[in-house]
Amino acid sequence: MPSLPSPTPPTPPTPPTPPTPRTRLDLLDPADVARLGGIEIVAQGVVEGFLSGLHRSPFRGFSVEFTEHRAYQPGDELRYLDWRILGRSDRLFVKQFEEETNLRAMILVDASRSMAWRGPPPPVRLTKREYADRLAASLALILLRQRDATGLITFDEAVRQVIPARVKTGQWTRLVKGLRDTPDGQGTAATAALQRLTALLARRGLVVLVSDLLFDRELALTALRYLRHRGHQVIVYHLMDPAEVELTGPPEVRFRDPESAASVVVRPRELARAYADTVRREIAAWRTACRRHGIAYHHVQTDLPFGMALRLLTT
Repeated sequence: MPSLPSPTPPTPPTPPTPPTPRTRLDLLDPADVARLGGIEIVAQGVVEGFLSGLHRSPFRGFSVEFTEHRAYQPGDELRYLDWRILGRSDRLFVKQFEEETNLRAMILVDASRSMAWRGPPPPVRLTKREYADRLAASLALILLRQRDATGLITFDEAVRQVIPARVKTGQWTRLVKGLRDTPDGQGTAATAALQRLTALLARRGLVVLVSDLLFDRELALTALRYLRHRGHQVIVYHLMDPAEVELTGPPEVRFRDPESAASVVVRPRELARAYADTVRREIAAWRTACRRHGIAYHHVQTDLPFGMALRLLTT
């Protein structure tokens, strides 16, 4: 008698897939985030995640600041009349004011030739300049959302873009355009550029320098100390590609200075330890010198998620 096939056990129901939590762009690999779009898209996504994960604003304060005069029109409040102008010219003018926080911020982005460098893949990373632009745009958006007047200066051997600190509509678009319109430089920061920077920053406020700091340390520190002496709060983001931290490569390789024609052939294995020690000493020297003069210093590698780099401002 043929055997009957055994009944197939019923397939257990598949448990429902739990909803995927919304990905926070500020915590993803910077190169992966950059593939989603341009500077604006990246910065907006990063800031959205950063602010949703932040319980307090890193900057606080509020004030009203005079901006300009305009001719009196019927209906204007008399308390805003400028009586001094009336007494001198017998004409009616009212004062206009700009709403802003007590904070006035200028973001300085190093666009020198060395900032256009990145280490060899894998993995693919942003250049230091690409990372700096997106970090600066994200920081500017945070500041402007808090009604903080924010401006931008880009420089290499000369000052390339100057966008005065404002809080008015469209300011963030102007800042992003300033970043985009600044090409990668051909040289490094020189005395003339740093002197112009300090002259442009006459009004006391927050100054954020985003740079790989591959220029004369004493020259740069002189400028930063001067800014502190003028009452500015100064923050330095020292950007490095991970490939700059440790010396690796084939048995023999030629390294070329991106800002000059100088090159040298080395054996990475023989110099790896001495190179790593030199890099650590250089970072420590910058950190010590900055903190000695009340300058906040943050060493950031270009594979660090933007949100973690921004969070350094709150620590």
